[in-house]
Amino acid sequence: MVMPDPSAVKAALTTQRIETPSWAYGNSGTRFKVFAQAGVPRDPWEKLADAAKVHEFTGVAPTVALHIPWDKVEDYGKLAEFAREHGVALGAINSNTFQDDDYKLGSICHPDAAVRRKAIGHLLECVDIMDATGSTDLKLWFADGTNYPGQDDIRERQDRLAEGLAEVYQRLGDGQRMLLEYKFFEPAFYATDVPDWGTAYAHCLKLGDKAQVVVDTGHHAPGTNIEFIVATLLREGKLGGFDFNSRFYADDDLMVGAADPFQLFRIMYEVVRGGGFGPDVAFMLDQCHNIEAKIPAIIRSVMNVQEATAKALLVDREALVAAQRSGDVLDANAVIMDAYNTDVRPLLASLREEQGLDPDPMGAYRRSGWAQKIVEERVGGQQAGWGA
Repeated sequence: MVMPDPSAVKAALTTQRIETPSWAYGNSGTRFKVFAQAGVPRDPWEKLADAAKVHEFTGVAPTVALHIPWDKVEDYGKLAEFAREHGVALGAINSNTFQDDDYKLGSICHPDAAVRRKAIGHLLECVDIMDATGSTDLKLWFADGTNYPGQDDIRERQDRLAEGLAEVYQRLGDGQRMLLEYKFFEPAFYATDVPDWGTAYAHCLKLGDKAQVVVDTGHHAPGTNIEFIVATLLREGKLGGFDFNSRFYADDDLMVGAADPFQLFRIMYEVVRGGGFGPDVAFMLDQCHNIEAKIPAIIRSVMNVQEATAKALLVDREALVAAQRSGDVLDANAVIMDAYNTDVRPLLASLREEQGLDPDPMGAYRRSGWAQKIVEERVGGQQAGWGA
């Protein structure tokens, strides 16, 4: 078997962009405790400064997703300018319809029209923020659902969901799109309103070309073949992006590739094979760094995605197709395993050097002194985070 030309792999990797989430730089924890860390950002500006460091040392993380209202500011134009001055840009706008008391029984699917109106108003506000920041993606995840049989009408909730999404969809401008995420449970334990890729796909298909599905790699039941979902959505032109993280049991939000790096490789192979390796599919991290240092964890996660992508690009497609068409099961599997078992770290180190970057992003960050600097400077004020 012949591996693809390393120079071609490097060329492809130079086009990769991985968006980091602003909330990953703040304090987070389990449902029982939020663990504060020294030097954590106190506002969106400091989150962007940290994100800029991740891009500085990896070279592939030029955008930062915002979460509203966690990242609410008076002047989003100034925030966008601050990001540009630090070498990054603002990315997807993520909505929040799950933290207010009004949303106890749902938001956009709530039985009370007044609560639904409030939720939709927030989503429309997020589109306004997209206009102000230049963002092209509105990312939606709903905690809506029910805990008990009979609590609400399942079909009516889908009708409410469709009606609300349609109103927000009509507000989108040219070049903007709606990315709908699904999650099969939590916090709703009986029936979640957007529980799987099929439900998300059905709504996006009805809405139109500006609506696409987001695949969160941690939001699936054990044993789910995520690469099959990715391949199918790519085939249908409905894969809008990823929320990369990793899970052992449920929605653990661990660092991407931590639990099953082979799965991440398989997903990335379907992305490469299906034409998803480009600007139309957003690669974003969506993780909680509860016990590990924030910035190094995000750098490591970016590197994990890079490594999985490099291995996917090394698959000998010609040999694989030949084995598949001849029915040679073992040879076909061997082609995949040869690529996965290749140590791509030297290739990536070489690529970084060619780009004027340190070949070791983790080591470069440690040597930069940024960790010590932010601990010394970020004293006082309210740390960003969940209940911190």
